[in-house]
Amino acid sequence: MAKLKIEDLKKIKEKVHAETALREGFNRVKVTVHMGTCGIASGAKQVMDELLRDIEEAGSTDVMVTTSGCMGLCSREPLVTVEILGQEPIKYEYVDTNKMRQIFKRHVLQGEIQTPFVLARGAEILK
Repeated sequence: MAKLKIEDLKKIKEKVHAETALREGFNRVKVTVHMGTCGIASGAKQVMDELLRDIEEAGSTDVMVTTSGCMGLCSREPLVTVEILGQEPIKYEYVDTNKMRQIFKRHVLQGEIQTPFVLARGAEILK
């Protein structure tokens, strides 16, 4: 195994910082595009591409984008979860590029939940 250089450690630090920024308050919003095999087959890659395009066009610097695997709701894919600091997470179902654009512009930027597309509100809690 090759020795780590200072540059490698800096890259690792930046990656970890980006991944934990929402919890620590550096990002206002975290958007998760669920990219299990079923999600990808249903169009999650196109949804992710649209989200990244929308973020770039808006010049947003406080939105963290991440992916996850399958949630076990294959029939509802593509799924997207929006988490805004201080608010309950919102899970959207059957998301396509047009819905993603609307979710980004209205929910992520303006705080208006897009109720017609909502699958669930809140986080899963194991007891």
